[in-house]
Amino acid sequence: MTEERFFPIGTINDIPRRGARCVMTPLGRIAVFRTADDQVFAIDDRCPHMGGPLSQGIVHDASVTCPLHNAVISLNDGEMRGPDEGKVRTFAVRIEPLTKALELSLSPIAAAFADAAE
Repeated sequence: MTEERFFPIGTINDIPRRGARCVMTPLGRIAVFRTADDQVFAIDDRCPHMGGPLSQGIVHDASVTCPLHNAVISLNDGEMRGPDEGKVRTFAVRIEPLTKALELSLSPIAAAFADAAE
């Protein structure tokens, strides 16, 4: 079994509360979100419904609202809420406690990746 690799992407202070920052990766553009209570999540930066840039959406609780058509996507599991259906890949992010440095894994979280492939 191989150990999951994490890559430095900045610090938590690089992302405003209830905001996002984008990271370009070999897997495409990943949006890294910070909630009002300093939780950090990473998901694909593309709404599964209309392709909108989720990083430009409104962050509320642990969700983001797509700026194109107001679909709500969970930052926890990438699932669309409400009448829309779809899912985006989610990625693990960790915060170094002392420096507040953020590190991103480029391995999609297994459950989200398996479901999205169906």
